[in-house]
Amino acid sequence: MHPAPSVIFFSTFSGLGFGLLIFLGLGMPATTGFSAFIFFAIAYLLAVGGLISSTFHLGHPERALKAFSQWRSSWLSREAWCAVAALVLMAIYGAGLVFFGQRWTIIGLLGAIASLGTVFTTSMIYGQLKTIPRWNSPLTPANFLSLCIAGGALMAGQTTAAIILLAIAGAIQVATWLRGDTAFADSGTNMATATGLGNIGTVRAFEPPHTGTNYLLREFVHEIGRKHAQKLRIIAIVLMAVLPIFFLLIPFNHIMALLAVVAHVGGVLTARWLFFAEAEHVVGLYYGKR
Repeated sequence: MHPAPSVIFFSTFSGLGFGLLIFLGLGMPATTGFSAFIFFAIAYLLAVGGLISSTFHLGHPERALKAFSQWRSSWLSREAWCAVAALVLMAIYGAGLVFFGQRWTIIGLLGAIASLGTVFTTSMIYGQLKTIPRWNSPLTPANFLSLCIAGGALMAGQTTAAIILLAIAGAIQVATWLRGDTAFADSGTNMATATGLGNIGTVRAFEPPHTGTNYLLREFVHEIGRKHAQKLRIIAIVLMAVLPIFFLLIPFNHIMALLAVVAHVGGVLTARWLFFAEAEHVVGLYYGKR
């Protein structure tokens, strides 16, 4: 699929923001007053900023509110409801910490669960798609959730937890890539099954369906060279997990912590670009692209 900057920004920064909200809801770090305000401000800036950016990829952003009505069948609608629930609950919880110096544990726990649910529903928007075998796997939600929690631990200053969670997230990312590389072939989908003509002989594309491009080609058929992808994968995993762990293993100081966060964000942005660029939509079969 064509990597749209808006969804790359959204999936990276909203995940980081909701990850921080998860830890804040669990009382990590245990902070109140102005310090709590700073943590919540950062979390909301990331989470809400990411959500807003996602609307730029919609053909009709003014219709976004209609998504709330389809919660029975749409993961996008479920994501919207979970996001609202998380943001409202965490706003109440944050108000208690900032203005009253009180930690309302139940509300914080519910907010953390809703924040985790938001990232899960986001991942299932992609993970449910059988038309993209690379995404249609339990590893897709595992990838989104592990990076969300690891990033949250990093932003919350939970050094030991962050080191462990970053290593787990990195391992899941590598497993996601390895499984994804064979997913299209393993799905058994090819030009014969796509056209239903396999029973009469070998099916091949004679000529393109049309001479120009169209929406399907622009959005769903994006090809990236294998060597280029491998280089980007190395860059992504080094920035996402290896460098942050290295920085966190050095005796703690704020400069190292900042470098760990910057490296992690750069790695996740790279991995998210690959997530979309390497997605092989079956519609490409009709254009001889697979």
